[in-house]
Formats: sequence, structure tokens, C-alpha cells
Amino acid sequence: MKKFIITACVIVLLLFAWNMSYYQLGIYIDLKPDAPVTTFMKTDSDKIYMKQDEEYEPFEIRGVNMGVGIPGEWATDYAIDKETYLRWFGYIQEMGANTIRVYTILHNDFYDAFYEYNSQIEELGEEPLWLIHGVWVNDYVQNSHRDAYDDDFRQTLINDCKTVVDILHGKKNFNLGYGIGSGTYRKDVSKWVIGYILGVEWEDVTVTYTNNKYPERNSYKGTYMYTTEDASPFEAMLCEVGDKIIEYESNRYKEQRLVAFSNWPTTDPFDYPSDIALFFMKCAKVDVEHIKTTDAFISGYFASYHVYPYYPDYLNYIYIDKDDDIVDEERKSYEVYEIVTPGNFINDYITESIENGFTDSKGRVNTYYAYLKALNNYHTIPVVISEYGVSTGRGMAQRDYNTGRNQGNMSEDEQGQAIIECYEDIINAGCAGSCVFTWQDEWFKRTWNTMHAVDLENTPYWSDYQTNEQYFGLLAFDPGETESVCYVDGDISEWNEEDIVVDNESRSVSMKYDEKFIYFLIKKDGFSSDEDIIYIPIDTNPDIGSTYCDEYNISFERGADFLIVIDGKENSRVLVQERNEVLRAMFYHETQGMDPYIDTIDEDVPIFKPISLMLQTATPLLSGDWEANAETYETGLLQYGNSNPSSDDFNSLADFTFSGDYIELKLPWQLLNFSNPSEMMIHDDYYIHYGVEYIHIDEMYIGAAFSGNTEGRISMYAYPLEGWGKEVTYHERLKESYYILKDYWSSH
Repeated sequence: MKKFIITACVIVLLLFAWNMSYYQLGIYIDLKPDAPVTTFMKTDSDKIYMKQDEEYEPFEIRGVNMGVGIPGEWATDYAIDKETYLRWFGYIQEMGANTIRVYTILHNDFYDAFYEYNSQIEELGEEPLWLIHGVWVNDYVQNSHRDAYDDDFRQTLINDCKTVVDILHGKKNFNLGYGIGSGTYRKDVSKWVIGYILGVEWEDVTVTYTNNKYPERNSYKGTYMYTTEDASPFEAMLCEVGDKIIEYESNRYKEQRLVAFSNWPTTDPFDYPSDIALFFMKCAKVDVEHIKTTDAFISGYFASYHVYPYYPDYLNYIYIDKDDDIVDEERKSYEVYEIVTPGNFINDYITESIENGFTDSKGRVNTYYAYLKALNNYHTIPVVISEYGVSTGRGMAQRDYNTGRNQGNMSEDEQGQAIIECYEDIINAGCAGSCVFTWQDEWFKRTWNTMHAVDLENTPYWSDYQTNEQYFGLLAFDPGETESVCYVDGDISEWNEEDIVVDNESRSVSMKYDEKFIYFLIKKDGFSSDEDIIYIPIDTNPDIGSTYCDEYNISFERGADFLIVIDGKENSRVLVQERNEVLRAMFYHETQGMDPYIDTIDEDVPIFKPISLMLQTATPLLSGDWEANAETYETGLLQYGNSNPSSDDFNSLADFTFSGDYIELKLPWQLLNFSNPSEMMIHDDYYIHYGVEYIHIDEMYIGAAFSGNTEGRISMYAYPLEGWGKEVTYHERLKESYYILKDYWSSH
């Protein structure tokens, strides 16, 4: 018995050791060292090919990027389950996409679902979904003191490449790490993986820091990849990483796939006119033409770029430099600002675009198409635009002045049309493929022009419609388990007496809220949208606010922080009392050239101002005035329409509508300075804290008055507020843009 127990223990230990060595440490014995390496993907100078029926046929990557966020969860929680992935894969393929791109190692539920979905699809004799897999670089590492040759950067990237390869071949045990998934990976999905995109949008300072720190490390020669004599140290590091992932998969699995390195305009390979380079701080280049492949690499190599029509649109300012009369002669000289490796002047690759005034086939100025064309003109390998898209968020951060494809403040219908236009530009420019950003909306995201205004530790627990970065998806997550508590559509059947807050004879105000909006129903007997103006004062912060509004000569029972003015379909807006204006408190220097905390505002100042957001535009380049202030736009302006997704005239950006004696209105929480409505946190007094700090409230006060009946102080009534904490409700909804893109791809 003792011998049996000892033998059993030894066997268990040996099995454990083998499992640990093979599946966790990646130790293996090559039993077929002479077996040939195979591939089913190849490239030439401008196309990608897939092997089908023993022949290589042209293959256009028609893809969709997929993140890992769902409401109530952080991306790093990896909370999406297998059933959800299976459902999403079906939606994506029905839309006409043939490829999914993911950015990093995911939980094993993703790979299990991908295996099951494709296996079932192939059993039906149909084309499977293909996968492009990314290898992530931790944001904290890239934005720290580390250079690209630090072990936390380079070696971790190489190790993660090997881990990804093992996961895709179903031979990995992987424990949870910071920012990446975990699980027991046993499903071999490699036959549906067409390639890898290594890295992320490189930080220009990291690239420059690395190049300056290690000038001697500018070459690498591997079995599959090597650098040219023009390579930078950062490019040499990338070359090594690419060589290592090809080497590992070739040796262990006898297979190869497409390889690309992530890139974007911030680190594109071009030199620009000096004004543009200086303003945008274009201080780094990553040029994959400095990385070449050997004959041992039998698969393909392509250039991957994230390119959006509005960012940073360098060519828009080259176009203005060339033709705008307000720009002086000195700025038309196109001096090259030589930073890393001079010689790739952008004008050499957009000659045709300059000659035709940057117009596209539709006769409009289109610098997005011109930039894409420049990338294709420059590269000797296929170009894939692996990210492009626009946001349906209410808030906006950047404008595309040429084609109107903005970063935010676009309806779902406009999003669909913009995606199609971007796609056509990409294909017409000669690109080998593209991936729409992105599949699903992600509540946890942040944006530079609103992140100061919200509690960044609790973003997954509410849907912030002012933060555009949350709404790039083709799939929406609307509050409510099956439907939202209210839709601004003129149908008042969802309202009842319990919702009434203000009830004064011929007028009333009702309220309710969810994870995305605070809703109002205003009633006035005999209401006329052409004649009546409605004033709704709101008091959120008990310590500040004004009891008088100078512009409209109306007064309030309490100090109001905001004033809603409903004045017809085109002139309705939300105003903020100047002491409560977050734009002034946080961006007064950028917008007015002054310090807000030197010239402070009285607590009860009777000035109510339009609510505006900062835009990222190069106003000095646009105006020719290097002292020009930053651009803003009025985000408090309300849009009339029907916001019910089931309505034929649905407009996702609609804020209010009229219906007989009623006005229905919805406001995003952040517009009223809520930093975290899940816990009912709002902004405190900026001028006490020298910036944004939060306080909790459990009620707000509102009132209502109508033009012709504003004498005396407007009475204000308490409306109780109770947060929902981390218990969010939501339901999925395919956006209008999904169906627009589906219709387009099905016919092209």
C-alpha cells in the first residue's frame, strides 16, 4: 500500500511538473525539427492574400475592433461571458465583417466562444470569422520613466508575444496579470488567426527618449526580420519583438502569420512643415520601412495605422497654409522641421492631392483621404487602417471641418454614414483592409476634455453622454433591464402622479432618472412652442448659486446653479451660473488667456452663461495668430427631436420634444456638474478648492415659470436623489449605424 501511495504521488508530481512546464512555462521538445513551416496568409507590395483551395486569393480585411468593457465593470474585470461573445460574433458576421481584432490577451471565455462559433459555422459550410490578435503594452509602463529597452517594456512585450501564440494554439495556463486576461486555454483557434498587430499607439516621448538614450542600439538582425541602416533604436526594438514572435511560432508550431506593428499619425514616418511640427509637437517617427523580412519569413508583413478623420489632421493645416489668404508669406514656405530622420517630407507623397486642392471624388476637401493616400504612396508593403470611426456621444472633442466626421456629437445615423465614407476613403486610397472602432460602447472610458469633471474611479457605473470616448460602438448599452425608464418621444404614458415635483394649478414639472439621464416632463395648459418661453431653475449645490438671472430679469426662491430655457426648437439651452462654470475654472487660461483664480467670481453673481466644452483644434494654425485662444462649442444647446430608438424619426442626439401641452426633456448628468451620479456626487465650489472636488447631495431643487408670468420669485421644490451604487441596469441595442453599415457591406 505504501509503495502504491508513493508511486501515485510521484505520478501526480510528474504530471503536475509536466503541466507546469508545458502549459505555463512554455517548455517543449521539438519532436519534428525538420518539419516544414506553413502559412495560409501572404502579402505583396499592396495586397493581402489568403490560401483557399490551395490557391492564394486576395483578401480584404473588413474588420471590427472589440474591447472588453460592459456596464458596471472595468475592462480589466474581463466580465463578458461566453454566451455574450457567441451572440456578438453572430451580429458581427451578419453585419458583413469578416474579421475581429482584439488588443490584448482576454479571458478564456473569448477563445472558447470563438472556437465554438467558428466550428459551428464551418460545419454549415460557411465562411468563419477571422481574428487579428494584438499584443498590448501597459499604459503605465509606456507613460512612466521607462524606455523601450527596459525589461518591463521590451522583455515583457516579447514574453507576452509568446504567451499569445500559446493561447491561440490552445496550450497555455495563464494567471491573471494587471491589464490582461487569465484562464486555462485549451481551444486551438490558430487556424482562424490571420495575423498579429504588435504594440499600441506609441507615445512620442517614449520613442524619442529611447532613441536619444540608446543611439548605438539602432540595428537588429534576426532569422526572420532585420533593420536597415536608417533604423532608429526604437525601430530596432520592434524588429527584435517581431522576429521573436515569428521565431517562436515557427519553431514550436511550424506555422507563421501576418505581422504588423501598431502606429498612428503621432509617430508616422513623415516630416511636416515647421509650424505644424512645432504646434503638434511632432517629435518622433516610427517607420516600419526600416524593418525588412528575410526569405525565412514565408508569411506577410503589413503596416498598421490608427487613423481618424479629425485627429490630428495635419494635412488640414498644410491645405490652409497653401491657399488661405490670412496666412503670411513666411508661413507658406514649408520649412521642414527635422526631428528624427529627415527626408520623408509629407508633401512628396501628397503631390496629387495638393494639385487638386485636396478634393476627393465627391468634389469636397478631404484631407483624410489625402493622408491615407500618402501612407499608401510611401509604403512598399500593404497598409491596413486598423482603427477608424466616429462617436455618437453627445459631447464632442474634435471637429473634422472638411467632411463633418467629428469626434462626438454625431447621431447614430450620422455615425453610420461617416463610417461608410471613411471606409470608402480607405479602400479608394489603396489600403488592404480596415477595422472599425469599435464593436460596443464602453462606459468606463474617459476623454481629455471631460475627465476633469468626473470621478474617474467610478466611471463604469453610469453612462456619461458628455464623454464621447464611451460611444464609438455599433452596439449600445441603454439603461434599464429591457427598456429605459423614459424616452423623449412625446408619449407621456410612462409618467405618473408619483413623478410630479412642481404642481401649480396650470403648470407642473415631473422628474425621474436612470444611469444616463435625468428626465423632465413640463406641462402648461395651452402651451405654444412658438410663443411661450419656459424657465426652469435648478439648485444642486446648497452653498452657491444666484437668486437672480440678469439676462432674463427673473428671480428665484433659492440660489440657482443652472437655468433651463426652453425657447422653441432652435433656441433652447441649459445655462450655468458663472460661479459654477467648470470650463472657466479649468480652462480659463486656454480659452481667455487668464487665470480664473486671480479674477474670481462672486458666489451669487447673477450671470448665467452658455455651457461649453473645449475642442482640440489648432486655432493658431487656423487663424495665423499664435496667441489665439482655444476653441470651444456650446454643449448646453438643446436639440429638438425624438429620442425613442423604436420610432421612425429617431434621433439619438435629441434632447427635448413638444407634445400638446407637454415638453419632454432629458439631460446628461455631467451637464449639471454631476461627477458621479451613481453616488449622487456633484462639483463643489471651484474657487474654494482651486479645481474640481466633489460633495454628496441627496436632493436638488427645481422650479418653473413661463414668459409673461415671471413676476416675483420663482418657487423651487425639493426632488430627492438616491444613487444606485455599483448595481447598474442595462440592455443591449444595435445602433442605427449597425444597420446602415450592414446594408452597405451587403451590397459592396
